[in-house]
Formats: sequence, C-alpha cells, structure tokens
Amino acid sequence: MAYLSLKHLKKRYEGKQVLHGVDIDIAHRAFVVIVGPSGCGKSTLLRMIAGLEEVTEGTIALDGREIADLDPADRGCAMVFQNYALYPHMTVRENIGYPLKLAGIPKDRRAAKVEEAARILDLGDYLDRRPAQLSGGQRQRVAMGRAIVREPKLFLFDEPLSNLDAKLRVTMRIEIKRLHRRLDATSIFVTHDQVEAMTLADMLVVMNGGRVEQVGTPTEIYNEPASTFVAGFLGAPAMNLMPAQAGGDGRIRLDAAPDIAVDLAVAARGAVTLGIRPEDIELSAQGIPVKVDLIEELGGSRIAYAVLAGQEISIVLPRGATAAVGDMLRIDLPAAALHVFDGATGLRVDRAPPQALVA
Repeated sequence: MAYLSLKHLKKRYEGKQVLHGVDIDIAHRAFVVIVGPSGCGKSTLLRMIAGLEEVTEGTIALDGREIADLDPADRGCAMVFQNYALYPHMTVRENIGYPLKLAGIPKDRRAAKVEEAARILDLGDYLDRRPAQLSGGQRQRVAMGRAIVREPKLFLFDEPLSNLDAKLRVTMRIEIKRLHRRLDATSIFVTHDQVEAMTLADMLVVMNGGRVEQVGTPTEIYNEPASTFVAGFLGAPAMNLMPAQAGGDGRIRLDAAPDIAVDLAVAARGAVTLGIRPEDIELSAQGIPVKVDLIEELGGSRIAYAVLAGQEISIVLPRGATAAVGDMLRIDLPAAALHVFDGATGLRVDRAPPQALVA
C-alpha cells in the first residue's frame, strides 16, 4: 500500500474546477516534486494534503489512514511556506519551538528538540536572534526547523526557495536534499522551477491545467515525455517541436518543408509533432541547412538559435564549434533521438516496426 495515496481528488471554487481528479501514490521515504506552470493547481493540491483547503471530491490517505476530514494539526504533516511565516517578535529559538509550545510539550523536552533541530540545520549560533537579523537562507532554515521539531510523517514544501537569489537557491536545494536523507522522511516539494524539480526529485509529478500530465523519475520523464506539454516544459532550452506528417511509409515530412523527411516508423498517420532535444541535434557536412539567427553564450556551453524551414530551433553546439550569427550550419536529426506526438492530442506516439505501417 502507498504511504500517501491521493484518489480522484477534485477541487472547485465557486463552481470553477481547479483540480480535475488527481490520482497519485507516494512511497514511504520518497522525495516527490510537483512541478508545473503558475496556476496549474500544484499549490492547491499541496494545501489540500495539509488541510488548508477543503477537498471537494476524493480521498487522502496517509499511512493507511484517511485524513481528508481531519484538522491540519491532526494530520501528521508539517508545511514550509514560500514566505517563511516566521514571528518577527520571537527569537529563532522561540520560532522553532512554538509548535511544541502549542502542543503542550514540557519546557525541557522542548528545549532539547529545538537544540537538535538547530544542530541539524547549523543554526546554533543564531538561536537568540530575531528573523530581521537573519539572511533569507537562514530564515528558510528556521522555517524548516519549525517543521522538523514536530517530527511529522510528511514534510510539505510550497515553493520554499522562490524568494532567494540564484546562488542561495542552489545552496538551499542541496541542503534540503541532504536534510531529507538525514531525517529518513517523506517529502512533497512544489515548484515551477524545472531545475529544482529535476535535481531534487526521486519521483516527479508534472501538472498542467489541474491535471497530472505524467508521473515518473526525472530521467524517465525527460527521456520519454508523455505529451508535447511535458516535452516543452522540461528542458532548458525546451525540446524543439515541429509540425509534420507521418505518411505510413516509414517517413515523416516537416509541414514547412515537405522535402525534408526523416526515416522513422511510428504507429500513426497524418498530422504529428516531431520533437528533438537541442543537445541531440548533430552538426553534419551533408545535413539539413539552417541559418544561425542568435548565439547564446552560457560559459560552459553555447546555444545556437537557427531557422529551419521558417521555424526557429535551438541547437546546443559541441565544444569547439565556431558558429556565429548569420552562418549556415548543416544539421542531422538522428532517428534514435526523435520523439513523435499526435498532432491533435499532443500525446506521445509509440514507435512501431516498419511492417506494421505497410498498407
């Protein structure tokens, strides 16, 4: 049985459907990241698990116990918020220990738990300071300490790094991952940042428009996206997606340039979308001609934005490539690196043996 099981979860606000039936099973000790664009329902889903939003339909079971009708304090969950939610008049010690004080934990036991949380989070030197005297990263660690002392069954993180600068986000991301392993915890982390999602998750849940688009490991989802949405959302730069036609003869021709075709047997005919990651495009002396429109320098890599049959595509250039704006490059689209999606639904199309496509 799953440690956390969400079944047919729906949420409506004044008649507007926000979640359209979410089904997710989460294993004990997993680090699950829910990722998606703003407004996709990921934070609403997290707040429903925490008990901060009512469930319109469906069930939430934690460790085999239905919790959807329980008060937030009785669910065994601890939540870390985007804005820290610290009490400015309290010291770090008082902020971390406040949930224990509310729960009536004796003072000596409370102090021991606060000291242990401070040790884990390297906050020992800051226990007598107030939030205004701390950096953003230190405040976020205090918020995590307040969650740790409750010894919850489930940690919930609602975009906790979004208020930090880029360098500190990387540091805190590593700290959260290490903390998860040290506490032997089960964690659910919500973000719209795909880098956070890919680097933190054991299991990734991609949401769009109140629905779950795909669930899997980051590697599985990156290598085999279930839809054009997932393909375009995960990856920087995003996957190149090009309208095309599958003729049933083992060849796929680009809409904007029917003379450009790739040999690829798929179980589809008619309109499809052909996808390829920028890093999978190869430079070739005899390949398809494209004109470079822009070069993006990223230090460790260079990305060329070029025009293929009237459509912009991105190409991660190999080290040593001397391409410049205005140059003509020749590229290959390796069949093994191509993805095919149904032109109408956007869903992934399975590959098929050539003989299955013979009329």
